Amino acid sequence: MKDLTPEKTDLDPIEIASRDEIGALQLDRLKWSLRHAYENVPMYRERFDAAGVYPDDLKELKDLARFPFTTKGDLRDNYPFGLFAVPRSEIVRIHASSGTTGKPTVVGYTRNDISNWADLVARCLRASGVRRGDIVHNAYGYGLFTGGLGAHYGIERLGATVIPMSGGQTAKQVQLITDFKPKAIMVTPSYMLNILEEFQRQGLDPRKCSLETAIFGAEPWTNAMRLEVEKAFDMHAVDIYGLSEIMGPGVANECVETKDGLHIWEDHFYPEIIDPETGETVEDGEEGELVFTTLTKEGLPMVRYRTRDLTRLLPGTARSMRRMGKITGRSDDMIILRGVNVFPTQVEEQVLTVAGIAPHFQIELHKTGNMDAMRVNVEATPDATDAEARASAQKALSKKIKDIVGVSCEVVVNDPGGVERSQGKARRVVDNRPKG
Repeated sequence: MKDLTPEKTDLDPIEIASRDEIGALQLDRLKWSLRHAYENVPMYRERFDAAGVYPDDLKELKDLARFPFTTKGDLRDNYPFGLFAVPRSEIVRIHASSGTTGKPTVVGYTRNDISNWADLVARCLRASGVRRGDIVHNAYGYGLFTGGLGAHYGIERLGATVIPMSGGQTAKQVQLITDFKPKAIMVTPSYMLNILEEFQRQGLDPRKCSLETAIFGAEPWTNAMRLEVEKAFDMHAVDIYGLSEIMGPGVANECVETKDGLHIWEDHFYPEIIDPETGETVEDGEEGELVFTTLTKEGLPMVRYRTRDLTRLLPGTARSMRRMGKITGRSDDMIILRGVNVFPTQVEEQVLTVAGIAPHFQIELHKTGNMDAMRVNVEATPDATDAEARASAQKALSKKIKDIVGVSCEVVVNDPGGVERSQGKARRVVDNRPKG
């Protein structure tokens, strides 16, 4: 693999600033963000007033722990535009991700927000070894999902050339990689394995292709997958992290020269780690739930947003900004399947609408080739056990989950009593995917 370590002149000065400089900038921006949220979002004004805290109470960074949390449920309760902090006419783009009740989680961006987003994705690309004039193959999905357009604008901001391929059409993906010779690819890690299989199916040696770095995001992945892809393509694989509520892809990124955790761009996002049970902040190095407060967002400021991702904060290495470790799990029951957020409650809602299916279900996660897959096990009601009734119920539930939840899955209609019963908390999800 080529050495893609950036020159210091390629970096934004804040990336290698002192911790004191970073902290001073964060405090200044945090004061602005809290006041912006309090003065312009009714929910924040009510929450702050109820908690007896006000923007002026923030004297130092640790004072943020006195302020209330924001959750995904708050976005659902204020659907669609209730958390916007600027007039709707100043929102230049809207994205959305799946919500827990069929309603998407809506996020809005001002022109400045879009510009900052592009800057930060460009910073991620530089950290990944991409430079002005390079070609980047963008295989993230375009549309309401933040991945495709978030990556696209960052590639252009860097001065690189974007191939806006989006997802799917795997044979065409390989053709364009072979013909256009991009240096980098932005893609989900599971889909990269599909691309690898297509190279092999076509009798092409992936190690001879032009790719030097892959930027993987939108779903958890392991170091074992990193090694598999790097060996297969003779290229670097780095991690990018983001979530639509905070911005989208580009909140944090691994540096290609170290690949030792994701540096959080702390000049725009203030991270905390909390005990998910008590809500108390924990020390750097201790594992807990990741919480973010936005420092520069105009359209949708987020104060202490609970991501539900479990990780820990670590000192900076290649950059001065702190790193977050690999996500080890979640403090809720959300599943991330091929970049789509899926909650068992979403599946349950659809199970309850289909005639001939009892209100018992269990989700099984497994691998189909290199792709994550989901199987939903349900059971027939006693009056609908014949083959025709089961086939009808299976078809109806599959379609509802695809249409409403947004993922394709296999549905298995078992005999009455065929789904595991709980002796306490229901075991809604069984993960049979290989570990490591």
